[in-house]
Amino acid sequence: MAHIIFTQQLARFMPVPKLEVQAADLRGALDGAFAGNARLRGYVLDDQGCLRENVVIFIDGQRSRDRVLLADALRPDSQIYILQALSGG
Repeated sequence: MAHIIFTQQLARFMPVPKLEVQAADLRGALDGAFAGNARLRGYVLDDQGCLRENVVIFIDGQRSRDRVLLADALRPDSQIYILQALSGG
């Protein structure tokens, strides 16, 4: 099963459990993660279901490429890290 890890930046705003999901792509994994937590979904995805500008996702050490469809493929043992994108100087 793929593992979803939310970094501690998100923990300031809400509980962020480590989750295991079975999914073929990032969209399926996120749908599974957000099934019982609409507030967490609202922090990660916008009203159209796209990744918010202030959020970055890494899959197996590589930044996700598809911010709209979230169709990045997953392996059965993928590690998905969801974090707040930081900017500024």
